[in-house]
Amino acid sequence: NNHVVAGADEIKVTLSDKREFTGKVVGSDPKTDLAVIHIKSNDLPTIVWGDSDNIEVGEFVLAIGSPFGLSQTVTSGIISAKGRANVGIADYEDFIQTDAAINPGNSGGALVNIRGELIGINTAIFTRSGGYMGIGFAVPSNMVKSVMDSLVKVGKVTRGWLGVYIQDITPELAKQFNLSSNQGALVSDIIDGSPAEKAGFERGDVIIQYNGKEIENTGHLRNVVAQTIIGKVVDVKVMRDGREKVLKVNIGELPADMAKGEMGEEEKAGGIFEGVTVQNLTDEFRERLDVPDKIKGIVVTSVESGSVAEEFGLKSGDVVIEINKKPTKSVKDFNKAVSDIKKGEGVLVLLYRDGMTIYVTLSPSK
Repeated sequence: NNHVVAGADEIKVTLSDKREFTGKVVGSDPKTDLAVIHIKSNDLPTIVWGDSDNIEVGEFVLAIGSPFGLSQTVTSGIISAKGRANVGIADYEDFIQTDAAINPGNSGGALVNIRGELIGINTAIFTRSGGYMGIGFAVPSNMVKSVMDSLVKVGKVTRGWLGVYIQDITPELAKQFNLSSNQGALVSDIIDGSPAEKAGFERGDVIIQYNGKEIENTGHLRNVVAQTIIGKVVDVKVMRDGREKVLKVNIGELPADMAKGEMGEEEKAGGIFEGVTVQNLTDEFRERLDVPDKIKGIVVTSVESGSVAEEFGLKSGDVVIEINKKPTKSVKDFNKAVSDIKKGEGVLVLLYRDGMTIYVTLSPSK
């Protein structure tokens, strides 16, 4: 894992036969919390890669690691769930959830199936005590292999890019768009000059299938697009005006400014901002909302009816500059500022709206 080696002055790798090597970081990817380490040796066995797309809930698994410094520890369990996202661990989340005991020190260890094939890399646990509580997460092997291949070949991770702004489908949206389910990703806008624009995507399209894979939600689409080889032509099936349509898209490379988190995917806020979705302030938003370059903040893309934020006047299109006098230059800054708000505390928000900078107060007591 990236969080294991990040900032390390020296890396030591100890094998099961007690041999010790000095490791060198080939590359790392904080967005998936993965890193590749190289050691010099010619007589090492290699693990067989499993296909994480074909795992099943209930399947027996083994987690290998060094919890609390106890090396070569093996624990057993099952796959509890697949495709876990919004866990708050990494930017690209598609975790395998397991009840195999994973504790501090297990990070970076293998999650294998009963055939000994690698199906994931143990990454984190959900805990209120600091120890095992029956919920652990692993990065799927297919995502690991994609990131690893990119790091080894070019020293950095290149990600596929479609060029659409997307949002999850709520029951209300499903009704408005005459959809039979909430599965898929709704296209709310298309970036000029993007692969999606060239392929003929339209606002209001619902992406239901990508390269033969049924799309569950925005997070799922984001992950599969990111793992697509640059320049590959893929079939994307959309629902448009009640009919299925297949579009052929030549996948581009995610631009550097968007690789920093400006993916166009909406992020839901919590706490007193419950019901609010926000995005980073991209050049596209600046142009659309006529926001000057000197204004730094994040964009409110929707406000749920009946929410505290709506009651106190927060609107879609508002640019949040500060929360309680703390700058919110990115979604990450916004989330940090929101997490710092104490329960029951009123909030002072500095906004840019319709060419003016204004203050808005939010209070949970109203």
